Amino acid sequence: MPVSAELAGIPMVDVWRGERVESTHAVAACACDDAGTILLEHGSIDVPVFLRSSAKPFIAAAAVRAGVAERFGLDAHEIAVMCASHMGEPRHLTTAASILAKIGATVDDLQCGGMPDALHNNCSGKHAGILALAKLRGEPFAGYLDAAHPVQREILAFCERVFDDRFTPDRIAIDGCGIPVFATTLARAARGFARFATLRGFDGADRAALLTVRDAMAGDPWMVSGTGRFDTGLMQVSGGAIIAKGGAEGVHASALLGTGTGLVVKVVDGAARAAAPATLALLAGLRALEGAAADALGAHARPPVRNVAGRVVGEIRARASG
Repeated sequence: MPVSAELAGIPMVDVWRGERVESTHAVAACACDDAGTILLEHGSIDVPVFLRSSAKPFIAAAAVRAGVAERFGLDAHEIAVMCASHMGEPRHLTTAASILAKIGATVDDLQCGGMPDALHNNCSGKHAGILALAKLRGEPFAGYLDAAHPVQREILAFCERVFDDRFTPDRIAIDGCGIPVFATTLARAARGFARFATLRGFDGADRAALLTVRDAMAGDPWMVSGTGRFDTGLMQVSGGAIIAKGGAEGVHASALLGTGTGLVVKVVDGAARAAAPATLALLAGLRALEGAAADALGAHARPPVRNVAGRVVGEIRARASG
């Protein structure tokens, strides 16, 4: 098998048990503006990493650009759930099911897997949106997971435009829910999220689709994530000035609307527990989240470590220098 370039980070997030550090997570991160000017760099920013679910807003935007909202009467909440890594809470399920009903599909058409059914998969909204794109284009639902399926080619082409990149076969793999997932560098990813913040450098149709998705996420942060979750809280406390989307294996991305900055974080060992503390420390360093807004996210900045009985025995926190 081909050997990938090694991803390196800096020690940034410590796991404390009592008065001692038990584990440390290294983090790679990049922040930049929409011209690609680097504002913050930690570790490797030129090694491709899979963005995982952090790419969902752009998958949704590809479908929106094609016209699924107009054709099927999708509202902002349904567009938000297309971006979601949700918790399977009742409104998530009914909203994803509403998309399926509007396009004449059923839960059986979802190929993402899940228990007790595919609607409960945290990616069901994304898959429903992809099926909507297939329906719009007159393409079969069968095989929609395949990178060669026309809707996946359309989605990947849209994402290539956002990140100004070319996803060669060695940078395409299969995500946890079965669809193609692409790898890009943290530098390109951060610039892509900066462009998501400013909407500069896109043609009119791409820009309009990204704005629709951005507004849907900002308007219903809960739909994008769920009760008590980091992305929900970050978008809520910022009043929609930060559009946030986490992904598996310790990936987190933010579009900072106020400054036109993109920030992308990758925990090198893939530990999800370190992503929020690292992101919040870096946002503080960028002066993008301060005061009461930062205080409101304290539970995510320093999540507790609990033992089996539920007793707090430590905490996870970013280093002050991070």
